[in-house]
Amino acid sequence: MVEKLLVVFDGSESAQAAFDFALDLAGTYGAELFVLAAARPPEFGEEVETEAVIEQSRRHHERVLQPLKSLARDRKARFEVKVGHPAEAIVLYAEDPGIDHIVVGHRGHGLFELWLIGSVAHQVIAYAPCAVTVVRPRA
Repeated sequence: MVEKLLVVFDGSESAQAAFDFALDLAGTYGAELFVLAAARPPEFGEEVETEAVIEQSRRHHERVLQPLKSLARDRKARFEVKVGHPAEAIVLYAEDPGIDHIVVGHRGHGLFELWLIGSVAHQVIAYAPCAVTVVRPRA
């Protein structure tokens, strides 16, 4: 049974498909919905610049989540922005409130790109403490 459902949202088409799927799933099971946006921090830079970039990224992700709140108004839903590498932030977040299912979008990286940089969905599948559903956007 699904009681706590985490969906990851970054504003992309695949994330929208994942959100729509998770919203339906939460409605079907009466699950609590957690919507997470992961703001990736810069890898290089001075401390002052880094803090400003992180804050700007956090505000951007909060704006990205805003339209989803009205779509989930009839569900028990929480919206959060976490700073960190997306896959790591997702897995750590899933451990804290006892999430029992994660829904992520699939961007369709090619094999070379997947080999070179990996994918968030692939890393979440590998390390998540619960079931993971990967949703592709409709063609």
